[in-house]
This record gives sequence, C-alpha cells and structure tokens, in this order.
Amino acid sequence: MTRLRIGVLTCSDSRTEADDTAGAALRELTVARGWEPAAYAIVSDDADAIAAALVSMADSAGCDVILTAGGTGLSLRDHCPEATLSVADRPVPGIAEAIRAESLAITKRAMLSRGVAAQRERTLIINLPGSEKAAREGFAIVADQLEHAVEMIAGGGHA
Repeated sequence: MTRLRIGVLTCSDSRTEADDTAGAALRELTVARGWEPAAYAIVSDDADAIAAALVSMADSAGCDVILTAGGTGLSLRDHCPEATLSVADRPVPGIAEAIRAESLAITKRAMLSRGVAAQRERTLIINLPGSEKAAREGFAIVADQLEHAVEMIAGGGHA
C-alpha cells in the first residue's frame, strides 16, 4: 500500500469547520485507508481563493491527491472546476466522467455536476460535490484507483 498524502479543500461561502460534514467525511475516509491527511482548509467560493489553496496544498504541503468538496454545481458562485483547471497542467477527464456516470445510478441530479479532475505537476486534484452523502459516494467511486494514479504520476510502470 502506498501511503498517500491527501489534502481536503472545502469550497463554500457558508461552511465552517464545525459544520463541514463533507470535509470531515473525506478526512475520515482518508485515515480509514491508511493515508495521511496532509492538509485541510475551507475557502469561500471564490476562484482566486480556491486556486491559491490548491497551489499551496500541492506545492507547499506536498499533497499527492487533493479532494475538493463543493463549488461544482450550477450556482453562479460555484467556481471550483474553473479554479482547478486554472492551476492544472493537464485534465484527467476519466475520473470526473466515472463519478458522474456512477452517480447517475443514484440520482439524476448527478448530471448537473461540473466537477473536474486534473493534474498539477505531481498532484492529482479531484472535485467532489459539497454534500456529505455525495462526497462519500464520489470518494468510494475513485478511492481504489488513487494509489495507482499517484504511482503513475511518480513515473511508475503500468500494472
């Protein structure tokens, strides 16, 4: 097992650490897998604030994976996908496609998610919805692939 360093970034104008159930769930799920919770923050749904937090988690905190929660919907204040792509070197579309495809079996509203996944140098960034339930479901869809993804980013061979 690879010990991943995971960052969790909640993007919300209204959440605080006390009521950030999605962020707390993602941190809990990270620890349950034996991974290291390397960074956690809550930022407003502001593209510049989100981008700055992503850069800090990737470049300064050395996160292998950053999981975002929130800011992926159709509200005019939802800026997480754009902020993610603004700091990314390249998109990883299959991850977001898989999350939406599997989530559609749970709720038709999954088609309204604009979440993306992308790579910033050696960090994989994955946007998840802001509700605890949807964040848990999204994590379950991608978690089994994260160690392999990080190994590939680090130059590992295909297995």
